[in-house]
Amino acid sequence: MAAKIDFSNPCAAPRQDRPSRDEAEKAVHTLLRWAGDDPSREGLADTPARVARAFEDWFSGYDQNPEEYLARTFQEVSGYDDMVVLKDIRFESHCEHHLAPIIGRAHVGYLPSNKVVGISKLARVVEAFARRLQVQEKMNAQIALCIQRVLEPKGVAVVIEASHQCMTTRGIHKTGVTMVTSTMLGAFRDNDVTRREFLSVIGNPASREDR
Repeated sequence: MAAKIDFSNPCAAPRQDRPSRDEAEKAVHTLLRWAGDDPSREGLADTPARVARAFEDWFSGYDQNPEEYLARTFQEVSGYDDMVVLKDIRFESHCEHHLAPIIGRAHVGYLPSNKVVGISKLARVVEAFARRLQVQEKMNAQIALCIQRVLEPKGVAVVIEASHQCMTTRGIHKTGVTMVTSTMLGAFRDNDVTRREFLSVIGNPASREDR
C-alpha cells in the first residue's frame, strides 16, 4: 500500500504499514531474476539484503517528523527581525516515478516574527523530506509549508536546484540539465523587494563551476 502524506500537516510522516524485511528482500530477488540475472550467483547472493539496508538509509525520512526539528526555538535575538537564509543545502533524494536519484541544493530563507530556530534544523528539515520518494515540486512546497506552519514567520522562501537521474540515465538521456523550483510564502510572495533580496543572497548556484 502506498504511503499517504497528510497535506493538512505537511510535516507529518507518512503511514508506517510496511512489509517485513524478508518480504522486501524477496522482492529484490524477484527483480534481479526479472532483469535476467541469477540471484544465487556469488556476486548477487547478498544483494537483496544490501538493497534493503540501502533503502533504510535512502528513505529514512519516513521515520522522521520534520516538525520536531523546528520545535526548539529562540526568542532572545535582540529584536532581530531581518531575513535568515541558509543556502546551498546539498541533498540526495529519489524520484517517485523511477526510483532514480535526484541530487541538488536547497536554499531556505524566512523572516522571523518573534522566534528563530537553529540553522542546522533548517538543513534537517530539508534532509527529512529529501529522504522520501519525491517529485521536486512537492518537496519544495513541503519544506516551505512545514517551516511556515511551525515557526509562523512573516514569510518563507525555498528554492531548489537539482539534477534528475531519471532524465540523465534513461529516456531522453540529457545531461547537464538543472531543474529549478521555488515556493514563496507571506512577505516573499507579496513584497517584490523582499523576494529580490532573497534571490540576490542565494545568487545563481546553477552557474557555478563546481556544479
